[in-house]
Amino acid sequence: MQQINQILKIFYYSLIQSNKTAAVIMLLLSQMSFSQNPEAFFNKKDPMLVGSYYYPEQWPEADWERDIKKMSELGFEFTHYGEFAWSTMEPEEGKYNFEWLDKAVALAEKYHLKVVLCTPTPTPPVWLTQKHPDILMVNAEGRTIQHGARQQASWSSKTYEQYWSKIVTLLAKRYGSNKTVWGWQIDNEPSHYGASFDYSENAQISYREWLRSKYKNIENLNKVWGNSFWSQAYNNFEQIRIPNQKELVQQANPHAILDFKRFTADEAARFIISQKNILRKYIKPAQWVTTNLMPLHSAVDPLRMKDLDFQTYTKYLAEGYDLGQGVQGFRMGSAASIGFSNDFFRPINGVSGVMELQPGQVNWGLFNPQTMPGAVRMWMYHVMSGGNKFVCNYRFRQPLSGGEQYHYGIMKTDGITVSRSGNEYIKVIKELKELRTAYKPEVKTPEALLKRKTAVLYNPDNRWEMEYQPQTNQWDYMAHAGRYYKALKSFGAPVDVIDESKDFSDYPFLIAPAYQLLDEKLTARWKTYVENGGHLVLTCRTGQKDREAHLWEAVFQKPILELIAAEEIYFDLLPVSLMGKVKMDKNFYDWNNWGDIITPKNNTVVWAEYDDQFYKDKAAVLHRQLGKGTVTYIGADTDDGKLERQVLNKIFKKAEVPVLSLPEGVLVEYSNGFWFGLNYSSENQEIPVPEKAKILIGQKNLKPAEVVIWQEQ
Repeated sequence: MQQINQILKIFYYSLIQSNKTAAVIMLLLSQMSFSQNPEAFFNKKDPMLVGSYYYPEQWPEADWERDIKKMSELGFEFTHYGEFAWSTMEPEEGKYNFEWLDKAVALAEKYHLKVVLCTPTPTPPVWLTQKHPDILMVNAEGRTIQHGARQQASWSSKTYEQYWSKIVTLLAKRYGSNKTVWGWQIDNEPSHYGASFDYSENAQISYREWLRSKYKNIENLNKVWGNSFWSQAYNNFEQIRIPNQKELVQQANPHAILDFKRFTADEAARFIISQKNILRKYIKPAQWVTTNLMPLHSAVDPLRMKDLDFQTYTKYLAEGYDLGQGVQGFRMGSAASIGFSNDFFRPINGVSGVMELQPGQVNWGLFNPQTMPGAVRMWMYHVMSGGNKFVCNYRFRQPLSGGEQYHYGIMKTDGITVSRSGNEYIKVIKELKELRTAYKPEVKTPEALLKRKTAVLYNPDNRWEMEYQPQTNQWDYMAHAGRYYKALKSFGAPVDVIDESKDFSDYPFLIAPAYQLLDEKLTARWKTYVENGGHLVLTCRTGQKDREAHLWEAVFQKPILELIAAEEIYFDLLPVSLMGKVKMDKNFYDWNNWGDIITPKNNTVVWAEYDDQFYKDKAAVLHRQLGKGTVTYIGADTDDGKLERQVLNKIFKKAEVPVLSLPEGVLVEYSNGFWFGLNYSSENQEIPVPEKAKILIGQKNLKPAEVVIWQEQ
């Protein structure tokens, strides 16, 4: 593609410069070049850029120049404007005020800062919500979400779309050719936060339209939803309402729930991509378009937003919900948190960034601890180790009023003194200048890493279906997948979290955790992958249902039985108070979340067995050779992940692929010629830096929240 673009550009420049047809062709080619290769938006000489949010509309204009100048002097390379500023841009309907934003962009240009400009759609102004209350979302209890916070508007509202289309168009026309504007962020963390789902009349109408488009006629819907059960059959689409457990005396139809979650994710994606399409009509090709998402928010699916140039994410780790590793882990968060986000977002378009990273202490957590000294710096390097192009701090100044008064910024409340964690940002900025001199983006990934490169297969349908029908109060899909991810990172394995559109053959190892919904096409792809030399790992619950969440009219989990060489599978679930035992290689492991009990065929090997309950000595883990590769089925889901780690270790060992054995909370990552050692544990740790390596930053022995960076010689 790059060669074709280059040839066509040469052809273009051979034409007369005033030729309008050629200019149009060149514009289209430029658009195609950037969209095909998101790397083109970034300078190859920059391993990672650092920015910070600023809200000129929230501060006296007299402070702006001082603050922007200070941001530049501290070494920040870009800033971020506008996502919550609709009421300042349009204080009354049709009366627009962009002069203040012009001044803020001009100040950024004056002090050599790039600008990420945002569409203000998460915060419709009060004049709009009062004039058109129908644009507001409605929660499951039937309450209309009122003005006063954010993300209160319904993505399905046609009225709302008319208004946001106008403001987005005006912004695109005004700043689409501004050289200071580096890129665009659409909305902010698109979601409905605690409400999660919209039950408004707008959503009801759009849901019916979505169902009509999918099923074509009501007979098909009744069949797929199994509506003969409990006399749920519909005569037409107009009779259908969004399934709402708050309105029902018993369980809502699980097929309707799955479709509603698919619909919601589609609505969010349509909302974002529609704004992207408006921007692309007016902005110059070199300006990129993204949005920032929350990795663990299940209602919004990043995979549906591939039409963006790339995606970015938001990450907070020390907020009382993530206790991390060890007694001080709550000050650092889990080692896998940023890592999983890196490895989830980067493969979608090949490029990613972190638009919002915790700046230090925050205000909204379960409890809000001070971060461990060094933790913010460690997070930034963890972002860099994941191949992200930039990291942005939220926010530059700690607010003096509003809902985030206790939320740290780079600057303290006086506006002129750098905060404790702000100094960690500045330290990284200074260190990055040194790292740029050693940066070698053209360096090839070491062969040892390529041999243990692993894909984790993800489909939100599986997650949504099991969230609604978990079968046990202990089931947690993300925790289940996380146990395999953490084991892989302890091996020092590069990981991509992928969907089914990717080529499995790019990965020597492929894990499909709890892949409950599938079809024959996917199982055939898995079989081909294995026969050609891949190592496939399937886990409990895989293959129980078809894509519409129907159990197979066959032996339970029929589609995978031949692949894993099993006769039968049934499952057991234990109470929280009881731990079952699994025996493998003379070691014992605890489980009680989920247990698939497997009857193997003769041509497979039992690696682990249950050691108690009425199915004592029955298989818990199967392994078989198939063609040039292997298939392993892990039927038990543990809390501590020790069984899962040991099985994966055995798979790598049998494949003759050496791995590391890192302690919990310790990571070794690689990106563009740099090796990173990160210590999320609460103890001092020795990082396995090779003797001949050149250490650029830090040292081998790391205290908690410390980092070492090296290059191989």
